[in-house]
Order: sequence, then C-alpha cells, then structure tokens
Amino acid sequence: MIAIILGTRPEIIKMGPIIRECEERCIDYFIIHTGQHYSYNMDNVFFEQLNLSEARYNLDVGSGKHGEQTGKMLFAIEDILIKENQM
Repeated sequence: MIAIILGTRPEIIKMGPIIRECEERCIDYFIIHTGQHYSYNMDNVFFEQLNLSEARYNLDVGSGKHGEQTGKMLFAIEDILIKENQM
C-alpha cells in the first residue's frame, strides 16, 4: 500500500497524475492531507477540479511556525503509518 502525503496547493496539483495512475493500475493507496491549507479556495477546490478522491486522513495542522507544523505532521504521520501497517 502507498501513502500519498500532501498538504499544499502545489502538492495537490503535482500529485494528481500520480493518484490517477494508482487508480488506473489498481494500486492500493490512501491520501494523508496535512491540512496546511484549510480554506476551500486553497484546498478542496483542487481536489474537486482534479477529480481526486477525498483524503483518508486530514491532520488539520493549520497555520503556525514552520517547526510547529512539521512536528505536528511527523507525529501524526508516524501514528497513521503504524496503524495502516497493522491493518
């Protein structure tokens, strides 16, 4: 299984073709959204326009200092990957 981690507008746009390729090849994947961009115009609109499936996890890290955001993401991502590996 592949975990696709994204959280900003450029990442969503760049990962769109990878996500579609996973779907076309029936590759098992899931999306972890860091939640760095949390407004519709900075986030959900791209999922809709690119016809991407919803993220399985949304970390909702929101705004903050760079180190604070990174720490929250690493902590949550580690827990998710451990959980998913046990499934």
